[in-house]
Amino acid sequence: MPSPLSYRQRDYRRRNLASGLAACSVRVEESDLYILTDADAGQGENLARERLLFYRQQLERYIQRRPEFLTSLVPLEDDKLAPPLIRDMLAAASLAEVGPMAAVAGAVAEYVGRDLLAAGKREVVIENGGDVFLARRQETVVEIFAADSLHSGRVGVKLAVAAMPAGLCTSSATIGHSLSFGSADAATVLADSAVLADAAATRLGNMIGPEHGRDCGIAAALQQTLAIPGVRGVLAIRGKLLGAAGLIDLVSLAAP
Repeated sequence: MPSPLSYRQRDYRRRNLASGLAACSVRVEESDLYILTDADAGQGENLARERLLFYRQQLERYIQRRPEFLTSLVPLEDDKLAPPLIRDMLAAASLAEVGPMAAVAGAVAEYVGRDLLAAGKREVVIENGGDVFLARRQETVVEIFAADSLHSGRVGVKLAVAAMPAGLCTSSATIGHSLSFGSADAATVLADSAVLADAAATRLGNMIGPEHGRDCGIAAALQQTLAIPGVRGVLAIRGKLLGAAGLIDLVSLAAP
């Protein structure tokens, strides 16, 4: 069984460079973060690696103590003795009505990103398998990948400076290793935090599929996910279908 913290090679990163920011990748065992920062990215690489190790150890030790944290597909009770990262995952899972590990990639991205900001970085973007924590001082467009959909790589979500820090996370039944009970090519959520955005994106993706009608249940799924406190905007793609609601500023991109 693969590690729950494992990540695949991110070939799409070659198209995900932000103007004015330096890039580096930090890998610890299976974990693989793509980091964009102001100035020399190498200056933050060692800190990012140290913090990634720290949070991985927290997760692994907590799973040893509470195995259901890894396997549960429904929310678990809060644990006031757990580290903040764990408690944030538990809270996000409760709001989104999913298991806590649905928030793991977004949680790691956000916690490492905030540590880099606290250490003096002015701008930070951390991508972790389609789950992104963004803290920039200029308008930013994030490209959306949606497998073989005609919309893949052709649409992006624009974030104003005032909208950040934020989390923009995508769940997919057709890309990557994440568990999804739906069939969305991309279920994307913009939220106050990447922890919540990751959990809510899983919820959104789970509700989309042909069994839900001609629109694959996209309209209902968008509205239900948007109602989660802290969620700002939602986007769903399945094949030719695309829907968005809330504070999602879509932009058209050149074909990849």
